[in-house]
Amino acid sequence: MNGMHRLLWAFLVAAGLAGGLAGCASTSSTPSVGVGPDGKVQNPVQLLGQLPLPPGAAIRAEQSLIIGAGDNWVGRVVLDVGRDFDAAYRFFLETYPAQGWTVVSAVRGKNSFMVMTRQERTATFEMVDGGMLAGSVVSMTMAPRNAAVMVPKKP
Repeated sequence: MNGMHRLLWAFLVAAGLAGGLAGCASTSSTPSVGVGPDGKVQNPVQLLGQLPLPPGAAIRAEQSLIIGAGDNWVGRVVLDVGRDFDAAYRFFLETYPAQGWTVVSAVRGKNSFMVMTRQERTATFEMVDGGMLAGSVVSMTMAPRNAAVMVPKKP
C-alpha cells in the first residue's frame, strides 16, 4: 500500500468514526441490511443509494467497508460481477457517465482501472478479470473529491 492509499484509508476510517458518532446521536432508525448465507448483501440499494450495479452483481459483505448509507456513503465495495468481464466493464463505462459521472481515466486490461468524478465525489473502480472459470471482481472505492490530504512528515 503506497502512501497515498494509506492517507485515503486513514481519511475513510476517520470519516467513518465521525459519522458513526454522529449516527449514535441521531434518533432516526436506518433499515438493517440483510446478508444471505452466501455472505452477499441482499438489498444493495439501502447501502449504495442510486448507484447502479451490473445485472447479477453481488456485494461481498466480508470484503467491503461501507461507511454511511444511501447517496453519501464512502468506503469500498467489492462486487462479484460474474463471468462476463467485458459486459461489466462496459456497464460502468457507459452507465455512470449517463448519470453525470465524468471519466477521469480508464485503463483496460486483465486488471482494469477507472476513475470517475461527480460533484464532490470520486469513484475508483479496480476490475480483475477472473476468466470464464473464476468470475470477475470489481472493487469500487467512493471518497470525497476534495478531501484534505495531509502529507506525512519524516521522523
